[in-house]
Amino acid sequence: MTDQPLVSIIMAVKDTAPYLHECIDSIINQTYQNWELVAVNDHSSDETPAILKAYSEQDSRVRYFDSDKPKLIPTLQVAYAQVQGELINRMDSDDRMPLDKIEVLVKEWLKYGKGTVIAGGTEHFVDEGEVGDGFLKYERWLNEVARTSSHYQEIYKECVIPSHSWIIHKEDFDTVDAFNPLVYPEDYDLCFRFYRHSLNIVGIDKVLHFWRDRLDRISRTWEEYKDNRYFDLKLRFFYELDRDRTRPLVLWGAGRNGKDMARLLQSYDDTFHWVCDNENKIGRDIYGVILERFDAIPSIEKPQIMIVVSSPDGKKEILEQLTQWEKKPVEDFWFFA
Repeated sequence: MTDQPLVSIIMAVKDTAPYLHECIDSIINQTYQNWELVAVNDHSSDETPAILKAYSEQDSRVRYFDSDKPKLIPTLQVAYAQVQGELINRMDSDDRMPLDKIEVLVKEWLKYGKGTVIAGGTEHFVDEGEVGDGFLKYERWLNEVARTSSHYQEIYKECVIPSHSWIIHKEDFDTVDAFNPLVYPEDYDLCFRFYRHSLNIVGIDKVLHFWRDRLDRISRTWEEYKDNRYFDLKLRFFYELDRDRTRPLVLWGAGRNGKDMARLLQSYDDTFHWVCDNENKIGRDIYGVILERFDAIPSIEKPQIMIVVSSPDGKKEILEQLTQWEKKPVEDFWFFA
């Protein structure tokens, strides 16, 4: 490589001493060597501080700080205030990097420059036992999104770029407000802020992060992640970025997800058509809305369609139906689950 920008790797660390050596060694052993690791201890009660201090004394690129503010986002803010690099990456302290992760990200970013986020694939692992089915399903979906660079098309389904699999120029990161919003999940909120500012996201069809699955990971234990549908977050950005109130809104799906979404839509003081294919529900009044058959959609002029179903087969059938209606007045649709 002819250009070697400094990459600042930001890492919030809390009670991950059993995994920390493996994590930091995977950074030190990177094929790309022009990096700094800004590691901030978030009030750990184990050997984390001693491990970070030892690495910082052995390698000047490892910069160790203690957070004066508890919890993840404030700790990330402390770390970001210390960065010196041109490019920004984030790392989780219980995970590990493939040896060429930073090199691949930087090489790809140099093709495009500012205004672009590079996002790679991920692979879960466990020390013993098996990775949970839900995480494997999410992993397959994430890697397909990265392979096809379909991040914005898929953004209302789930978080399209996990916290550790991207690289961005610092000026662009500042533009999207970095780690400032105190909103969880912070990585999903960040994806929407990329979307808000129309940053170009380029996916790489390559695993660039090894993601540890463990029973006490915060995505399993924190209250902020308990309802992993994140409908509140999704709707907030939908109404800011995509909802056109001059056009009819259609909610497709009358299961638990659809009902929960309907209640949230009413809190936005918005009217909507509610459709499904369940004959037992069609014609019923739920929350003051009469459910219609899904085949009423082509008669609605220029609808915006929110699809909120959980069944993979149901999603597939709906997509096939929308394709059949391609030449009819169905223009915009999004999957929200």
